[in-house]
Amino acid sequence: MRVHIWHTGRVYIDQALAFRERGMHPIPYSGWFRGESKKMWVPVSTYLIEHPKGLVLVDTGWNEEIRINQKKHLGRLAYSMFRGELPHGESISEKLNFMGIKSSEIDFVLLTHLHSDHVSGLSHLQDAKKIYTSELEWKAANKNAGYIKSMWEGIPIDTFSLEDIPYGPFNKGIDFFGDGTLFLVHTPGHSEGMFSLLVQLNDGWLLLASDVGYAKKSWEQMILPGVTSNKANAKKSLEWIRSFSKREDCLRVIANHDSEISPFTIESR
Repeated sequence: MRVHIWHTGRVYIDQALAFRERGMHPIPYSGWFRGESKKMWVPVSTYLIEHPKGLVLVDTGWNEEIRINQKKHLGRLAYSMFRGELPHGESISEKLNFMGIKSSEIDFVLLTHLHSDHVSGLSHLQDAKKIYTSELEWKAANKNAGYIKSMWEGIPIDTFSLEDIPYGPFNKGIDFFGDGTLFLVHTPGHSEGMFSLLVQLNDGWLLLASDVGYAKKSWEQMILPGVTSNKANAKKSLEWIRSFSKREDCLRVIANHDSEISPFTIESR
């Protein structure tokens, strides 16, 4: 089994979006009325898992439309808060083409949650065999004005219900293949139905933490993201990431937007 860690663009955000701040500003994560010194670039990551039971793609990165008409693609509100960038060769289509993989050959696209930087590239993958997100996330995203629903409009997305599993802050999620090699772990708080992934490699677990924290220092110092749907759940999820990271069989924890992570491939012997 191989796991490819890719950057599919980057996003320019206020630092308070990644690392929660306290102060007089009511919504510092918006970046409104805050100077450039408060802004930072962070990567937007996707992961390709070459699993014995199929090709699994986790999240989609930015759409190539970002290069042409970003304001239209994101909408006025989102565009006022953050900007995307997609260098040539980094779109999910270009990444797959480089690997010699057609989008129709992707067996499963797993959307950890439905925020724009995770689903923007969905139109490049609409002919994948199956696209999944959690039922909780799907319901929340389709009733919450903070999501950009046009990014998945007309694209068939299946949902899964939570089951009891041995891992996670709430011991909820699914054993995706039913063999203990890939768990989708319910880690809510940043969004209502977000999940992280536990990938079983020969020597232990790889934990793909999505946006539970934005960097390693998030769980080491218990710094929540600036945007949360439920602060108590966000804290509990981050505490679980911290706890799991200390296990002897935890090989590595990777946050989606960690600037310290460069693209690489993990190969299980």
